[in-house]
Amino acid sequence: MEGLSEPLLAEIIKRITKTRDLNSLSLVSKQLYNAEAEERGTICIGCSLHPATEALSLLCFRFPNLWKIEINYSGWTSKQGKQLDNQGILVLSSQCPLLTDLTLSFCSYINDTGIGYLAHCKKLTALRLNFAPAISSSGLLSVVVGCKSLSTFHLIDCMKVGSVEWLEYLGRNGSVVELVVKDCKGISQFDLLKFGPGWVKLEKFEFEINDNYWLSGPRLDPAYDAHYLYRYDICCENLKELRLAHIITVPEIGLRFLLRKCKSLQKLSLDYVIGLDERELIALLQNCSNLRSLTLRLMPLRCGLDFRTPLTDESLMVLGLSCPMLEAVELTFTFSMYPSEIGFTQEGILMLAQSCPIRALMLNGAGNFNDEGMKGLSSAQFLETLELADCEWITDAGMSYITRTPSLSNLILRQCKKLTDDAMAELVRSQKLESLTVVGCQWISLKAVQGAARSVHYSAGSESFASLKGMNKLDLSFRQIFS
Repeated sequence: MEGLSEPLLAEIIKRITKTRDLNSLSLVSKQLYNAEAEERGTICIGCSLHPATEALSLLCFRFPNLWKIEINYSGWTSKQGKQLDNQGILVLSSQCPLLTDLTLSFCSYINDTGIGYLAHCKKLTALRLNFAPAISSSGLLSVVVGCKSLSTFHLIDCMKVGSVEWLEYLGRNGSVVELVVKDCKGISQFDLLKFGPGWVKLEKFEFEINDNYWLSGPRLDPAYDAHYLYRYDICCENLKELRLAHIITVPEIGLRFLLRKCKSLQKLSLDYVIGLDERELIALLQNCSNLRSLTLRLMPLRCGLDFRTPLTDESLMVLGLSCPMLEAVELTFTFSMYPSEIGFTQEGILMLAQSCPIRALMLNGAGNFNDEGMKGLSSAQFLETLELADCEWITDAGMSYITRTPSLSNLILRQCKKLTDDAMAELVRSQKLESLTVVGCQWISLKAVQGAARSVHYSAGSESFASLKGMNKLDLSFRQIFS
């Protein structure tokens, strides 16, 4: 190894991705120790950093070319020593001249003074703040004024952020292409309109509210004027990924305007958007020929004496006709009222699955989907991954149909109460699955799933799908398609 040239050593080190392997490599020889230090560009640190500021300073000295740093104190307790504070951010700003990507998670001792030091990091292009309770709008303004190259900005669970002067400045600067705002009580959907010209370059946008949002009722934009709609005349035709979660809309108000503006969408996720109008969604879908991934999580609303989800088969028909590149679909239905019904029919779902090249399909809470639906899915030529959650009318007979699906290789079953060991026997006989996940299916045993796929995950425990704060995340095989 000592005879290898430095460029070759560098190439070897670049191909080693696990931190523990890199640490082991650096112990082999002084030459490898020095080479690994020069090549290391990313690092993730947190609870094990003692004493925090001094240890970080030593790491920055050892790795002079760090460009991506994550500081994560998730699960931290006071027994683990002091967290990194403002002085730690001062160390980063002074000792990491190449810093371009920074993530701070659960860093409770960093406030506006500390975050303000990042204004000296002129190369910073990505900043992600996840639960930063001591940082306010004042600190964010210092960062966005000093870091004019920011292209990725995430703000998650930052309770003190209220005033949005920083957001206006960020929009005027016009360099951000990815903006994520979640669980920030002081930021409403109307505040985000102040992003203004920043919408032009934006390619990815996520906005999510939690904290019992559905009980508060719709809020009106305080600056809305029915006769003067300039505030909603915003261009966002470069937006490729859009996720709106847990918001209440009324016609022509707030972030609803996005459903009329985004013509370049490739990935769309609407999670419990109360007030969603089918006509607006259809108008959006008719202009989104490049759409590849769609997530619809729907909650029933009052319709006469009953409750029904707001979308119907008409949406699915337009989706099938207008989006020929659609490859991943999630349809989740939450029933918190009774009686409730699903606006989509089984026939509509099958029409979509057979008219688009769908590779991954998830049905969650589809109470009207039964064995005949499984028979219909068996003719979906491109279907590789199927997830069924809380689909109470699918039986063992339906599983015998689905084994005939030409391309199916990944199957996820969650809380499907009518499936038994006989269904697993069908999968064992077919020998076509690469992976099988079975969770909370009470009549399926661990023994029955053995040999049903090359990779098997089994859990007898149930999972809850009724949470409005965030339904279950897709299985890894489903998420990897558009990660």
